Amino acid sequence: MKRNSLYSQQHAVLISFLRELRVVRELRQADVALAIDRPQTYLSDVEKGKRGLDLLQVMELCDAYDVSFPEFAKEFDKRLKKAGVKPTKKVSRS
Repeated sequence: MKRNSLYSQQHAVLISFLRELRVVRELRQADVALAIDRPQTYLSDVEKGKRGLDLLQVMELCDAYDVSFPEFAKEFDKRLKKAGVKPTKKVSRS
């Protein structure tokens, strides 16, 4: 069965963390949108959970929030565990 990551617990934790990073740094959505060369509505849709993100877009936001991607990934992993989100299934090799 195909899973839509936009509605997953992992995605909810991701967007909550990204929004928290923006708020803690006292940035407006418009400030971040300007930094990543996107319209403010793009960031609004991300934070509302209406838009998915790929790895490169997450890295771009990390840069805008002045956090290294490895730091972000480590903290994101902690938050997933704290939220009780189970990891995705591993691919078996035959």
